[in-house]
Amino acid sequence: MNVFQVVRRPVVTEKSTLLQERNKYVFEVSPGANKAQVREAIERAFDVKVTAVNMLKTRGETRRFGRSNRPARTPDIKKAIVTLKPGDAIPIFEGT
Repeated sequence: MNVFQVVRRPVVTEKSTLLQERNKYVFEVSPGANKAQVREAIERAFDVKVTAVNMLKTRGETRRFGRSNRPARTPDIKKAIVTLKPGDAIPIFEGT
């Protein structure tokens, strides 16, 4: 897997914004990615030093769609919580 196919998008929620105070950033990653691939991708893409990577999988929700109210599932998501070295920051989240 290509290094830049690993990270899909940053996750910007109220909870992930609070984690930034502790130098942690949350990204949605490819389902087949592992911690080493995520570490390498973040370090190469943003020129920062990663000290830790925590991964979690969230199962898609069952929702009802359409007039017939038929059930369907939203896709499963894999997230990575990346801890950076003190002093480093990712500018996407900082607004610069």
